[in-house]
Amino acid sequence: MGHEIIQMNHDAEVRVESRAYEEFKEFNGRKYTGMKVGGSHKWYYDKGTWNEKKITPDKWELTYAANKKRAWDAPEGSGVPVGTEYHWYILAHQNVRKLDANNYATSMTGTKYKLAHKRAGKLNWNTNDNQQRKQLIQILEDLIVELKSEIIEDAK
Repeated sequence: MGHEIIQMNHDAEVRVESRAYEEFKEFNGRKYTGMKVGGSHKWYYDKGTWNEKKITPDKWELTYAANKKRAWDAPEGSGVPVGTEYHWYILAHQNVRKLDANNYATSMTGTKYKLAHKRAGKLNWNTNDNQQRKQLIQILEDLIVELKSEIIEDAK
């Protein structure tokens, strides 16, 4: 079912291997569906709303909501069906520089992890809240190990 599609983006022709969403792929011995590991997207976000509330001197709670649109059209036959939902957990650095009294330049870099998905037309998510919490705990524990190893490497 896999086939090659020539996709044009703003800079150059890109060869994209498009596989059906439901087709199983494998990464490090784990089977999964969806975009092939190594694939990428570029999105444009409409004007969004970022709300934040200070909880402690160094901690803020935030919400952000916006619509996003692909930078170029999806290859024919790719992607998930309309109505599919995802629950992602994002760990990111936000770098901010004040430009004037009312404006800031901001950028974010980080990683996002899929905790769950709900297929179009289904009522339930593929995992329950407790399974998602356990998965998030494992992600954070793995990150702690990785960060600690980077500290040790820097000291050498």
